[in-house]
Amino acid sequence: MALCRGDVPLNDCRTCFNESISILLQNCTNKKQAIIWAQRCMVRYSNVSIFGVEEDDPVKFVPGVNNAPNAEQFKLVLNPLLETLREKAAAGDSITKFAAGHALFPATNQIIYAIVQCTPDLDRQNCSDCLEEAISDIPKCCEGKEGGRILRPSCNLRFDVNLFYDAAADSPVNLPGKQDDHPSRSPTRPVSLAPLVVMAMVVSLIILTVKGIYSRVGKTKKIFGSISEYWQFDYSTISVATNNFSQAKEIGQGSCGVVYKGRLSNGKDIAVKRLLTDSELDNSEFKSLILTVTKLYHRNLIGLLGFCWEGSEMILVYEFAPNRSLDYAFDPVNHLNLDWDMRYNIIVGIARGLLYLHEDSPHPIVHGDLKASNILIDAEMNPKISDVGMSKLHGIHKKQGGAEKFQALQHDYLAINCEEDGDFSVKSDIYSFGVLVLEIMIGRESTYFNHGGDGDDLLSYAWQLWTEGRALHLIDDSIETDSRTELITRCIHIGLLCVQENIADRPTMGSVILMLNMSYQFTLPPPTPPATLRRDNTKELIDSTSRIRLSNKRKPYWTRLVRICMKPFQWDSRRSLIFSEVDAERVSGDDQTT
Repeated sequence: MALCRGDVPLNDCRTCFNESISILLQNCTNKKQAIIWAQRCMVRYSNVSIFGVEEDDPVKFVPGVNNAPNAEQFKLVLNPLLETLREKAAAGDSITKFAAGHALFPATNQIIYAIVQCTPDLDRQNCSDCLEEAISDIPKCCEGKEGGRILRPSCNLRFDVNLFYDAAADSPVNLPGKQDDHPSRSPTRPVSLAPLVVMAMVVSLIILTVKGIYSRVGKTKKIFGSISEYWQFDYSTISVATNNFSQAKEIGQGSCGVVYKGRLSNGKDIAVKRLLTDSELDNSEFKSLILTVTKLYHRNLIGLLGFCWEGSEMILVYEFAPNRSLDYAFDPVNHLNLDWDMRYNIIVGIARGLLYLHEDSPHPIVHGDLKASNILIDAEMNPKISDVGMSKLHGIHKKQGGAEKFQALQHDYLAINCEEDGDFSVKSDIYSFGVLVLEIMIGRESTYFNHGGDGDDLLSYAWQLWTEGRALHLIDDSIETDSRTELITRCIHIGLLCVQENIADRPTMGSVILMLNMSYQFTLPPPTPPATLRRDNTKELIDSTSRIRLSNKRKPYWTRLVRICMKPFQWDSRRSLIFSEVDAERVSGDDQTT
């Protein structure tokens, strides 16, 4: 049995199934029954019939990290919300039993978001019973927490104060109000009209006073529709959170604007990007950015919490990453101590985030400005890609001519075809990813080589070591290579494949994910010289390695690989529940909850 979350699009669903089945095949080969819960899907198999049966065991608890302020009041909002969603999901048909919704938590002015879902083979009563038991498990799982997941074979639920599902699936839930909303009528008595006249005058005065304030809010809501209800921040809220955009709160600067660390009244840390007001921003592009980014959700993308658009102020509010960005990890003084496992996790995480942007997001997205400073590191040392959509907002992709065309991008992360023609595509992101991989391996930014480092530039240096059979000399001295030689060499190999001059020779991100998974023991094609060699006078390097260039006949390699590995399913046209036999050689891996 395989079931995707009710808000997950087709491509996301397919990817989640493939990755989940791969993990089951790797870890449960001798088991008669197994189940895996991922962020977006659940996959289960058994040697006994499991259809139409409410299964209570096993149960998995995933409590949130942060404690909820006013826990008792939080529960008074959460429980009715989940009960309402339980009824909606149980009333679903034989294809979908899923409900998503939100409710306001007045104590902190936060929104509580929640989803509930049953496997659609259950009847209404069994679905309702399963979710009722899951809700009753909340004290054991997530007492006093702002978020949590309860996972059962037949149903599951999740809640959080941050939006974690597609907003299109969301609906506000009107919680039960006070019982005295409609008091019984008392006997008729004479009523003076004077107080009513005075009250009408006061109300009119208040309306006229605040009309200007709410006209701005109304304008924003008209532009953005329903998403403005729970994505929009007041300027005053952000100003207070950042101490009026104090210089002491600055944590970064870039072509797009200044980034500040802020703290909301509920104690939640945020990152606030205040876009430059003198950069002739296109309002329509800012609107497009908001409407696009609010639909994105992936563990390796930095989460957008909301925005503010008042007058000339355009502000984006993101989740805060306490370990800053990857370029600080390379700082020789204040660097993070990244062992090999951390570095490999960062490489894989960036690859998964890019795969989501390129293939699995609601609309394919080219990042266009992938670099170390745009890779943030969270408290668990997971990488999160930031500035998604920002390059388009500031016209980086527009052919404006001259050196100013790419002033917002770092030269070292930019493929030559982008420099010369402004030709941005997923393959230009892959080039930037290849540079990042090599930087992570060596523990230095590519700019180090442009200022008296170990070679003319990073790619030339890496290529020379590769062709001389000394690839491991590229590795940071702090990394122990003895037991990991094969995987380390493979990562260098992948980095070089991503920066090849010929765009057609560069792999897709789906192929990169497969290559990073050591469970797939296929031979990687030899890399051709990196594009950077055209910038330098290194003809002898190109001549000495031209013999290993791929022939035109081998260019479809990546297409063949993906076709073999990424198509295990025959899809039901309504796709909520899919049953299929799969082959172990046709799937790829990801981190899951098992």
